[in-house]
Amino acid sequence: MSNRVEAHYTGGQDLVKGIASALQAAGKPLAQLKPGDLGTVDEFHIRGRKATLELGARMQIDARSKVLDIGSGLGGPARTLAETYGCHVTGIDLTASFCEAAAEMSKWVGLAHKVAFKQGDATDIPFPDASFDAATTIHVAMNIKAKDAMYRHAKRVLKPGGIFAVYDILQGAGGPVHFPVPWAREPSISHLATKDEMRRLLREAGFALLEEVDSSPESLIWFKEMQARMAAGGAPPVTFQVFLGEDFPVMARNQVRNLAEDRIQTVTFICKA
Repeated sequence: MSNRVEAHYTGGQDLVKGIASALQAAGKPLAQLKPGDLGTVDEFHIRGRKATLELGARMQIDARSKVLDIGSGLGGPARTLAETYGCHVTGIDLTASFCEAAAEMSKWVGLAHKVAFKQGDATDIPFPDASFDAATTIHVAMNIKAKDAMYRHAKRVLKPGGIFAVYDILQGAGGPVHFPVPWAREPSISHLATKDEMRRLLREAGFALLEEVDSSPESLIWFKEMQARMAAGGAPPVTFQVFLGEDFPVMARNQVRNLAEDRIQTVTFICKA
């Protein structure tokens, strides 16, 4: 299963080379990049950098904090939190090429000293107990069947009282998901939980639920706007398509349908260890 998930996201491409080439072709020299310039490719989740900043505002972090990003992808949220709060962020991701690309992209924007990336499994987090002041996971659990193990490990590596900010795509009441979608081209690697299941899983892992926010209406607007830009040829120079491939426009159209028909929901849970 893990091999199929990894193959879905990489497609055997040289991610660093592809992203660098697209940026340079658009007149953005790597030496002049800022973290926000990478947001259209490295904030690989619905509502992008804005959603990351919303999580950060709830995580009770500052320059002294050690933060864990579970499923860190290309490192966008880690860099956003490090830049905004001055904290140190460690990311783990199942996909080794994502970790390598995240480390290189952090050098481009001068944040390599504030972030670190390690290949690892979210259901068996490779860090000691009470290692982090706060943790987050953004659009990761959709590919993970053993969510109970993931959340137990998140609780284990957090210090008592630490905040765990979860932002994920959940199963809505409108029926099965239309595929392909950005996290899966077909159902075998898609494992969506409902709101009720998420509440139960997080509580059983030992978390206290402090806040729950359903951002599905905003997410639908965000995807409609993306779809319109793509149709008009106004897409940014580098997007999720660099690693998802040529069927990304179909995925974007399906996301509009899935959100509009309540087949998926985007929901944030703010939890306390």
